Amino acid sequence: MIDKNRAVFIDRDGVVNALVYNGSTGDYESPHTPNDFHVIPGALQGLVLLQKSGFLLFLVSNQPSYAKGKTSLASLHAVHEALVEKVTRAGVKFTEYYYCYHHPDGIVSDYAVVCNCRKPAAGFLLEARDRYEVDLLHSWMIGDQDNDVLCGQAAGCRTVLLQHELSANKRGSSRPNLVARDLQEAALLIGSTI
Repeated sequence: MIDKNRAVFIDRDGVVNALVYNGSTGDYESPHTPNDFHVIPGALQGLVLLQKSGFLLFLVSNQPSYAKGKTSLASLHAVHEALVEKVTRAGVKFTEYYYCYHHPDGIVSDYAVVCNCRKPAAGFLLEARDRYEVDLLHSWMIGDQDNDVLCGQAAGCRTVLLQHELSANKRGSSRPNLVARDLQEAALLIGSTI
């Protein structure tokens, strides 16, 4: 039998980078420009720890701002490039970046759809399982919202819920395996289970 890969699936906003206040919605959301992209202290160290523990790393992020008419796809791609630059400089290599740009209540018709890639749906995790021979039962999903936990559970992963203060209103109904303050602590907790 071929050994399958263990993976960690990681949400982006509120986990790797800080949330940004949007005055038009009155909520903290994903960054819309590279200048608004700021890595959370300890996040890069957490990614390095997970990588050194032998996990494949996957980024799995809902990015509905284009579907909702808040920004352009070009701007979202520029934010992604800012992320890639930061993690590459830290020596971190993601196996794949998965972004869902859909939202069922969007105003851009091609993106205003119900899909299987928007968390809590597990479409991207199942795609990674099939493409990269990932053992989901021995893999983890890390995020700061209930949708992240539900996504991981739907795929059969263990889960870590981060206690990011600015996303507290999007937590409270899920039951993760572990709870951590930030990505670095999550990486240490996961490492202790190996």
